[in-house]
Amino acid sequence: MESTFKELSGESVLDLKDKTGIGGGVEDVYGEDRASQDQPITPWTVSVASGYSLLRDPRHNKGLAFTDKERDAHYLTGLLPPVVLSQELQEKRLMHNLRQYEVPLHRYIAMMALQERNEKLFYKLLMDNVEELLPVVYTPTVGEACQKYGSIFKRPQGLYISLKEKGKVLEVLKNWPEKSIQVIVVTDGERILGLGDLGCQITNFESFAGNGIPVGKLSLYTALGGVRPSACLPITIDVGTNNKKLLEDEFYIGLKQNRATGQEYAELLEEFMSAVKQNYGEKVLVQFEDFANHNAFDLLAKYRTTHLVFNDDIQITLSYSWVLERLAWIYISVHPCLGFFSELTSTFGFFKAGTGIAELIALQISKETNAPLEQTRKKIWLVDSKGLIVCSRKGALQHFKVPWAHEHEPVKELLDAVKEIKPTVLIGTSGVGRTFTKEVVEAMASINQKPLILALSNPTSQSECTAEEAYTWSEGRAIFASGSPFQPVEYNGNVFVPGQANNAYIFPGFGLGLIMSGTVRVHDDLLLAASEALANQATEGNYAKGLIYPPFTNIRKISANIAATVAARAYELGLASRLPRPKDLVNFAESCMYTPVYRSYR
Repeated sequence: MESTFKELSGESVLDLKDKTGIGGGVEDVYGEDRASQDQPITPWTVSVASGYSLLRDPRHNKGLAFTDKERDAHYLTGLLPPVVLSQELQEKRLMHNLRQYEVPLHRYIAMMALQERNEKLFYKLLMDNVEELLPVVYTPTVGEACQKYGSIFKRPQGLYISLKEKGKVLEVLKNWPEKSIQVIVVTDGERILGLGDLGCQITNFESFAGNGIPVGKLSLYTALGGVRPSACLPITIDVGTNNKKLLEDEFYIGLKQNRATGQEYAELLEEFMSAVKQNYGEKVLVQFEDFANHNAFDLLAKYRTTHLVFNDDIQITLSYSWVLERLAWIYISVHPCLGFFSELTSTFGFFKAGTGIAELIALQISKETNAPLEQTRKKIWLVDSKGLIVCSRKGALQHFKVPWAHEHEPVKELLDAVKEIKPTVLIGTSGVGRTFTKEVVEAMASINQKPLILALSNPTSQSECTAEEAYTWSEGRAIFASGSPFQPVEYNGNVFVPGQANNAYIFPGFGLGLIMSGTVRVHDDLLLAASEALANQATEGNYAKGLIYPPFTNIRKISANIAATVAARAYELGLASRLPRPKDLVNFAESCMYTPVYRSYR
């Protein structure tokens, strides 16, 4: 496979300055990670934090867990009730309170408030209760939070760069207090989940959905992948919005103008990407998030050979963890039935142009069979809003769809395409709810003993079908996964546990692997390595319980294994700059992970 890595002009990878250290790949300036767990540390901010300022510093605040000795030493006596609670008891109390809320958005707001006042307790709570809280801080609740973010906005987290800052983006980046940034998640808000253009309203609260979506992603980098919170930076680029409702809303918090396009847009993004590298170095990871297709493709094509970048969720060829995780789903789903992709005798079917997923599957089939990529692409068919993508449409197709135009008569409707192509797998990435109708699912079930139905669009309202519909219409034979979670379904006396094809399985460990190895470019093989690493952690015991993925309770161990696999491949490709290579990459990944336990203060 041809590498997309581009030589750095006049500079060797080995010459790049490595600012990373232990503790999630960030330099341990204050010695916090080098201290043992029972060794006291100093709660530095700009100066030693104490008294009222210490209670208002989310990184060091412990609330009622400050001991009597710490309260005396740091002028906290009288500023807190007299009781001293352990972190474990605080966690138990908070979970009890959260469970009293019946509305998920209220839980989201409560979690946001916790993150703003006590960072370690927030991450400890999320890590220890990940299966229960992930749907609160991520999809599907994050979709509603993004829609209503303007009305629940409290204080900014992360950076906002608008057209007003054009010409001084570097100055804006320098305003952020943390200097050792390792991961940036950036969005322009044009394509938020399946909700469309939310402009600046998707933004901010640094952990699960603040800079709405960027903050949400970065909270998972920390909770699930162990990347230090101070190394994460959410950024919203505000170029306006074409959402008429927002433009007419007097409380809208972004620029009230139509979206900038063309040269004006490109110049701002170019200035941003140049400033990022200048301010944070060659190895800062930039994750493009929720850019519309017409910009996502161009941005990735332009910067993938000059920056460490990937795109998490727009259907972009070969380049993001959202695609990876879904490839892993298919890889895992097919395995118990057929063994490998190469053993599939039917064609894959897609709804909407999920070209990134398609390309990765074609690459995997090519690897297993040694067949040319052009040949393996022919096993994959795509459907968009105008019907089956075929050769007769080439003149009117967007460039990224052209490789998937095959010889066939035009077919307008999805149901007719299923009957004609007879796919093994139906994958929905359309962002259009209820497109997998009863007739479509029944047709898939008539063709396959175990039809794979992947309704991956988010949020729940945009899912192509529900779990109950998939199991009922297939008479309990479907293998089903969705982008947002669904409850277990009982059908004919059997209980089916629907899989959630959640990108949180992949991108936190993928990012950690890049950071800990000092990788300077994202190569296609790193994406495949991550998806295969996840697939390899599913067990026969998981299958027996109806689980396609390993349980989320093991997510930190899963992330460590993904990180190690990605790092190993980066070393093999010559893309890793941290030398010498650690002997045990899994142990090294685990040692790099941030641990949100309280520390004793001098």
